[in-house]
Amino acid sequence: SPVAHWVWGTGGFIRNMGALDFAGGMVVHMTAGFSAIVAVILLKSRHDFNKVETRPYDTGMVLLGTALLWVGWFGFNAGSALGANGLAVQAFCTTFFASAAAFCSWALVDYFRKGKFNAMGAGVGAVAGLVTITPAAGFVGFFPAIIMGLLAGLVCNYGVSMIKERFKLDDTLDVIGCHGIGGFLGTILTAVFASKSVNPAGNDGLLYGNPNLIVTHLISSLAVIGISVVGTFVVFKLVDAVMGMRVSLDEEKAGLDNSQHGELINSNFEEKDAQHLRKVG
Repeated sequence: SPVAHWVWGTGGFIRNMGALDFAGGMVVHMTAGFSAIVAVILLKSRHDFNKVETRPYDTGMVLLGTALLWVGWFGFNAGSALGANGLAVQAFCTTFFASAAAFCSWALVDYFRKGKFNAMGAGVGAVAGLVTITPAAGFVGFFPAIIMGLLAGLVCNYGVSMIKERFKLDDTLDVIGCHGIGGFLGTILTAVFASKSVNPAGNDGLLYGNPNLIVTHLISSLAVIGISVVGTFVVFKLVDAVMGMRVSLDEEKAGLDNSQHGELINSNFEEKDAQHLRKVG
C-alpha cells in the first residue's frame, strides 16, 4: 500500500518525480521480488535443497496455469487504461507481444545453455515477459515491447540460474528472478522506450531525447527496493516471534500437505515418514 501511494496516489513522491508505472512493475512485481529475497534468506532452504534431483510434478498443469495467467494478465495490464479505449488496446497488444517474445527467447537460451528446449522453462519465460512489460504496457510501441520481451527471456533466465546455482537461494517459484529482476528490468526499459506519441499522458524516454527519466526510474526503484527489504524483514521477524515462520524438520520431511493440513498421503509419501509424523505429533 505505501508503494501504491508513492507511485499512483495523489501526492506520492514517485508520481511527483514523473516516474511511469502503467500497471504495477514497481508496485506489484518489484515489491514481490525483493521481498522474496529477504523471505528466502530468513526462512532458509528446504532440508534437501540441491541434495536430490527435483522434477516438475505436472508439466501440463504448469503450462495450463501459464495460459490462464497469460489471459488474466490482459485484464491486469489493459484494464489499467481504466476504460475500453485505444490505450487499452495498445496495452493489450504490447502485453501479448512481449510475453510471446520472452517465451521464445527463454526457450532459445535454454537450448544454447543445455542443448534442449524446455516447455516448463518457456512457460516461466512467458511470465517473465508479462512482468517486464507491465510498467511499460501503455507507454511503449509494439516493436519496443518485442525487444523488452526478448531481453526479459535472456536476463531473467540467467538471473534465475544465478540465484539458484551461485547464491544457492531456494526460490521455488522463481519470484526473485521473474518478478524482482523482471520488474526492475521493465522499469528501467520503460524509461528507455516510453513515448508521448503512444500515450500523451506519459513521458518520452531515453530514445526520445529524455535521459532524465532513467535517473528518475533508478531513484524510484531504489526506494521501492528499500521499503520492500526493510518492511519484509520487520514483518517476518514479528510473525516469527508470535507464531513461527517455519515448520519443524520432522514436519517438513513428512510433507506440509500431511503435517499441516491432514491431507491424504500421496503415492510418493513413504510409510516410514508417515509413522515418524505420527510419533512426533
